[in-house]
Amino acid sequence: MTSLDLGVVGNGTYGSLIDKWARIVWCCLPRFDGDPVFYSLLNGNGAEEGDGARGYWGIELEGATSTRQYYRHNTAILVTEVTDRDGNTIEITDFAPRFTRRERMFQPMTMVRRVRPVEGTPRIRVRIRPGFSYGAEEPTVTRGSNHLRYVHSGLALRLTTNAPVTYLLAETAFNLTSPMSFILGPDETLIGGIEETARQFEERTEDYWRKWVRRLALPLEWQQAVIRAAITLKLCCYEETGAIVAALTTSIPEAANTQRNWDYRFCWLRDAFFVVRALNSLAEVETMENYLRYLGNIVGTARDGHLQPVYGIGLETHLTESLVDTLKGYRGMGPVRRGNQAYEHFQHDVYGNVILAAAQSFFDERLLQQPVKADFERYEKVGERAYAMHKQPDAGMWELRTRAHVHTSSSLMCWAACDRLARIAVHLGLQERSRHWRRLADEVHETICKLAWNEEMGAFAESFEGSGLDAGLLLMTEVNFLKPSDPRFQSTLAAVEKALLRGSHMFRYATEDDFGMPRNAFNICTFWYIDALARVGRTDEARDIFESILACRNSLGLLSEDTDPATGELWGNFPQTYSLVGIINAAMRLSRKWEEQI
Repeated sequence: MTSLDLGVVGNGTYGSLIDKWARIVWCCLPRFDGDPVFYSLLNGNGAEEGDGARGYWGIELEGATSTRQYYRHNTAILVTEVTDRDGNTIEITDFAPRFTRRERMFQPMTMVRRVRPVEGTPRIRVRIRPGFSYGAEEPTVTRGSNHLRYVHSGLALRLTTNAPVTYLLAETAFNLTSPMSFILGPDETLIGGIEETARQFEERTEDYWRKWVRRLALPLEWQQAVIRAAITLKLCCYEETGAIVAALTTSIPEAANTQRNWDYRFCWLRDAFFVVRALNSLAEVETMENYLRYLGNIVGTARDGHLQPVYGIGLETHLTESLVDTLKGYRGMGPVRRGNQAYEHFQHDVYGNVILAAAQSFFDERLLQQPVKADFERYEKVGERAYAMHKQPDAGMWELRTRAHVHTSSSLMCWAACDRLARIAVHLGLQERSRHWRRLADEVHETICKLAWNEEMGAFAESFEGSGLDAGLLLMTEVNFLKPSDPRFQSTLAAVEKALLRGSHMFRYATEDDFGMPRNAFNICTFWYIDALARVGRTDEARDIFESILACRNSLGLLSEDTDPATGELWGNFPQTYSLVGIINAAMRLSRKWEEQI
């Protein structure tokens, strides 16, 4: 059965998902939000050997009975070992080239697959079955002496290989007696030899990733978990613009047969604060600065300070949502969606998240481009919008599609926008602007304390004058709205625990929404809970829960958006940026200090 026990390879230009049998089951080209050339992940139960399924690329060992998969140490190079019933074994190495060449980053829209016999005389069959237009159309295939071309309208792909092209075309099984390489990318002639080029790409890519990891600031504990999360977060960054997508997939349901299937191949501003915190804690300044540049471009084009909740990775503002009727969906659980209606929503928390993230740039002396007063004035327009919206109903951070309230978490972030602008103004020596923003922040703070507090519950409610609870309330100490010792936060934390905690997993909310009652836990909420526990001094509990969620990662150390609290199964889009930064931020907060151990 199809599952999210998948590996990710990529290079900041595109990304591929590969299952435990080394089948590429998802890959969008020419960029993260493009047409899925390999799409079997969303077409029923995936590609099964010998059937007529399309949209995958398998290098299959005849009679395969077992597989072992791992990342090469501290890299984004994925290795899969497959063994048949007689002990014959092959090793498949997958990666996307990424290294410095001619004083710039070489990261082509190219995937490299290398296969070699490890034991015995294995027989393999190569099935490369790309498709276009979300599986609606097949490519035109032509052949050369050492390559195949897959052509459809605006995209032409060339597979260059030293494997017998005749066997590839007919999907004929053959004995693997020596290493073979496959290089799939733009329709361009390969300059060097096939095996030599693949080997050189692999060696230089491995060297790049190991040196990249060596520069990271790491906690003493959970280093491998943090390294894998950091590498995967890097793979979710579209480096041409600096955007970081919420996930590489669309339409993996939040829970089975719920219709909660969304396209996450875009950049949500809500992620900004947590992403910048994670990158800063890792000392990954280059990626952080590129991401801040992307946010700055959005703010620079915002009319009257208005921000959408989500933008395309190329700053696209219209992400029109439509249903794809040519794919069956993950495990046959449609619908498959392209685009996301959330771009039309009013979600007022985005203002605070953007300014919380941008504040880093005003205080960080490492950045190549230091912001100036004009940049601050652009963010002030966002702040004015935040203040104007702090008592207005919106769809909230959970993007409710058919109802609106004045959500406490949205107002909380509006307060954070005003508060951080006041702090930035002090730093810039703009005393009058600092007093202005402090006055507005204090007003919003008083409003939240008055209208969101529910005396009967003895806790803050999820909306003004409401009686419900949601996990967004846990962020009150995260953004310094209340001190962890504040009795109001302590009682709110207790109320949220009682209402939303299921074992070690925190739900977003426990009331019916547009699609019924939520069934699975949203992983980032569990990380917010871990942070809240640590802040109030319940560190041992926080560490135990952190260990439990790490145990829910797939075999390669990756997380999706949601977890079934009963079974630990992963659901939702994959890999999830929010979950990755959750791992990083929690480990940084909970780990023992280096000086305590060494």
